[in-house]
Amino acid sequence: MTETQDVSFAEFQRVDMRLGRIIRAEPFPEARTPAIKLWVDFGPEMGVRKSSAQITTHYTAETLPGRLVVAVVNLPPRQIGRFMSEVLVLGVPDENGNVVLITPDRDAPLGGRLY
Repeated sequence: MTETQDVSFAEFQRVDMRLGRIIRAEPFPEARTPAIKLWVDFGPEMGVRKSSAQITTHYTAETLPGRLVVAVVNLPPRQIGRFMSEVLVLGVPDENGNVVLITPDRDAPLGGRLY
């Protein structure tokens, strides 16, 4: 079992996780680790943000548009090759350590904050 460190509720609230819909996805062959470039719509308040996601085991660029995802939107942007990743799309590992995206079980307004 992995040890965890407690955080205060105030610290947790600083992590801004929002619901978005993938509107565009492209293969990212230049990435060191296989990845897909994502454009995620977080609604009118935040608009579209980009992300590079290492999710190629279970997903293809063709199957991702339209999918709802949860992402951390307040991390600093990160340059990955020639691509600027602006949000961190969240997932959990499957039994082999490959990413499975976190998605809600029904539609909800884009940009909704996770709590």
